[in-house]
Amino acid sequence: MYEIYVGIDDTDSPEGMCTTYISCVIINKLKDFGYNIKGYPKLIRLNPFARFKTRGNGAVTFKLIVNNFSSLPEVKKIILDAVEEFSHIENDNTNPGVIFYHGEITENLKSFSTKTIQSIVTISEAKKLAEEIGAEIHQFKKGRGIIGALAAIGCLLNDSTFELLSYRVPENYGAPRKINEDSVILMNEKTYPQTFDNIDNGYMAIEPHTPCPILYGIRGESPQAVLEAHNLIEIHEPLEGYCIFETNQHTDMHIQKIDKISEMEQFGCYQIEGSVKDVPHVIEGGHIFFYLEDDSGKIECAAYEPTKGFRNIIKKLRPGDEVVLYGGIGTHQTLNIEKIQIKKLEYQFEEKNPVCECGKRMKSAGSDKGFKCPKCGFKLRDGSKILNPVKRDLKPGSYEVPPSARRHLSKQLVRMGKS
Repeated sequence: MYEIYVGIDDTDSPEGMCTTYISCVIINKLKDFGYNIKGYPKLIRLNPFARFKTRGNGAVTFKLIVNNFSSLPEVKKIILDAVEEFSHIENDNTNPGVIFYHGEITENLKSFSTKTIQSIVTISEAKKLAEEIGAEIHQFKKGRGIIGALAAIGCLLNDSTFELLSYRVPENYGAPRKINEDSVILMNEKTYPQTFDNIDNGYMAIEPHTPCPILYGIRGESPQAVLEAHNLIEIHEPLEGYCIFETNQHTDMHIQKIDKISEMEQFGCYQIEGSVKDVPHVIEGGHIFFYLEDDSGKIECAAYEPTKGFRNIIKKLRPGDEVVLYGGIGTHQTLNIEKIQIKKLEYQFEEKNPVCECGKRMKSAGSDKGFKCPKCGFKLRDGSKILNPVKRDLKPGSYEVPPSARRHLSKQLVRMGKS
């Protein structure tokens, strides 16, 4: 018996298609030819802040069981022909890559995978590693997909979730999806929190808004949970099929915990603790910005308009508040906030004029002249303003963006106790 890892990435485009669908087609073809897949295929989400990323920035890998070594050419041909047939290779930004690998998941392969999920790697790094471990590379055009394909193979899941992806018949690609919303609400009531991110403030978060082959995707803690949820959904269009993937989605695998702001780099994803430096301000478009600081430096942080109500939490931060932020640094060197833990709120005070003995609040009598009561005329020449504590409309705790704005890798608060 011969076990071979297959990795596939970068087959989609903004116009449609997705790597999960192509992988599902390939797996079904292989099964038709009598080949078996070991376990669930894996959907591995890569760094959401990578410069050259696909729409969902997800690669797929699966382990194929081949009884005879002589069958390998047939197996590879089935896979490569399908990638070439279904990928949007004609799109300028689509550069598929396929990896075949037989061997142990080495430490340098695991390290490469972690780096690809948390920061930036190059095609040359992927090629060098593939040569070192004896992996077989197949590139289409620039072949940038070999990076994700290799990283997916090397990704070991200490924490994982599952996603059931259902697929439309090709003639319905691009047409409005016909999913019964009431059935999704009922499904969510019956299966949450074993499934999650199904509904977001009245709209169906399971439904994509692109012309891709996916009808809906259900995320959960186990294959049983997502399958149960799938069986509760009512649709009014034919279904080509579905596939269940084990995945690193919602595990915070992209997050690096660091101690100093000065250690943060562009396109990296981090957990960082610091103090709020300034009052958050809103710019045109509804985006909110402030600076986080520690002894090593400062960084601009943002809660963008798509995070909706989450911005109301960020607006209430004040200088001196101690927080932990989770997020990634984009092209403008700004930390895009995914979650926030408010550890300690700074006391806030407001200055008020003193109160006269008659009970009326006094007014200023002029520069350096003290205060005068507008009711009884009493003058207080040596008085000073009084600092009154202000009750903060904010509590320490953890807060997250809504499902519609959540990145695939970001771990929800409902999962934060799981590792």
